[in-house]
Amino acid sequence: MTAALISRGKGRRTAAAIGAVSLGLLTLSACEKPTALATVTAGSSTVSAEATPGCDGGEKALDKVKFTACISKEGGKTLTVSPGEKVRIGVEPDIAKRGWLAFAGDGQGVSKTHQTYRTLDSSQLFVKQDPQTQRTYTVDTVTLQVAEYPKEGGQIPSAIFHFTLKQKD
Repeated sequence: MTAALISRGKGRRTAAAIGAVSLGLLTLSACEKPTALATVTAGSSTVSAEATPGCDGGEKALDKVKFTACISKEGGKTLTVSPGEKVRIGVEPDIAKRGWLAFAGDGQGVSKTHQTYRTLDSSQLFVKQDPQTQRTYTVDTVTLQVAEYPKEGGQIPSAIFHFTLKQKD
């Protein structure tokens, strides 16, 4: 009688263990490759974002139609910036290895870099220039774009991340 109880309990434990392992493997197989993040910080506020939907070519360059559409997009996660505050942009090491750049509004920003971190002066980000009169003026909101370059190199990015920077009154 005791032997029957021991073997029945052992069978249940074995079945439970097999079920747990199977469920774990099923969960792991459903996981996708993690997506890269870009992070923007101003003062003590930070926002992070994945590449903007429709603006991620994986590890290959965006085609020209997508690229044109992506650089025209506005929006993204919002960060409020005080006048004169530094805006810090960070990317993951894999993005830095391939190269990236950040630009705002009319193309103002930094050149391509392989560092994981860059700092921009917010007073420059919120200034635009009228192409006809060459006069400069300030704006309250600007879209900051971070462009990630593909593994194989080239001039067209493989992903673009969008952030909205709002100037604090």
